[in-house]
Amino acid sequence: MKVNVRYFASIREALGPGEVLELPAGATVAQARNQLIERGGLHSQVLARGRALRSALNQALCDESAALAEGAELAFFPPVTGG
Repeated sequence: MKVNVRYFASIREALGPGEVLELPAGATVAQARNQLIERGGLHSQVLARGRALRSALNQALCDESAALAEGAELAFFPPVTGG
């Protein structure tokens, strides 16, 4: 399935506005993050485990156990962003 990943604040500065990610059916937010980390480079640094990140699924805050669906919008952002 394809998921639209969006990045905000400092993550967007490092990785750009977003991308489309191909994942197996039934994948979770944690699996999506892991797949991005495995790319290495900036992805592994910016999205690394141990870094405080928030995630939102279809514009609602979620934890990493949330299940993704085809065409979902998954966003990553730092815990505090300016307004």
